[in-house]
Amino acid sequence: MLKEKTFLEVFELSFSYGAVSVLEGLSFAIEKGEIVGLAGPSGSGKSTLLRLIAGLERPRGGSIFLDGETVAGESVFVPPEWRGVGMVFQDYGLFPHMTVRKNIEFGLRRMGRDQRAARVEEMLALARMEDLMSRYPYELSGGQQQRVALMRALAPRPKLLLLDEPFSSLDAHLRESVCREVQVILKEAEITCLFVSHDRRDIDVVCSRTM
Repeated sequence: MLKEKTFLEVFELSFSYGAVSVLEGLSFAIEKGEIVGLAGPSGSGKSTLLRLIAGLERPRGGSIFLDGETVAGESVFVPPEWRGVGMVFQDYGLFPHMTVRKNIEFGLRRMGRDQRAARVEEMLALARMEDLMSRYPYELSGGQQQRVALMRALAPRPKLLLLDEPFSSLDAHLRESVCREVQVILKEAEITCLFVSHDRRDIDVVCSRTM
């Protein structure tokens, strides 16, 4: 099933909440380094798909392959902490009592102190937020909060990054500029990314390919 050059493959994936079918026989593939967008209306199963890929839900049927390994299938289910997948949620999920630096550092607890410090500095530079590292989320704009959430997801060097409606809470006049900032960051990070949104305009700015 796994095709040559394919980094992520979803094969005949199905999922239900009780008696309600959300996904049925979904298949697609993404190559390494691609930034791929998936557009669809609210309630179409986009967020559920990301949760299945991340390992936060278990599929009813079908398989998920990541970087040459089966992470979900008939008799296989790799827990989320072993998949190497980063995810940015719609509400960003920042810790309000932590500074920008501490939020980014949160997922690096297995690293040594010097390694953590170096990686956080790298992320702050990538987001161009060195001057804001001591601020708390409530002191940041929506676009700045979005960048912190993105850096926190990228800091542990995931194999794959999932973005769930990352611009839905931004004002219309901010969206395009933040979309372009995120596009630059993703390309500089050289990360494989699946981005879902109900707004095709966001996807057209950020992604190299749409489904």
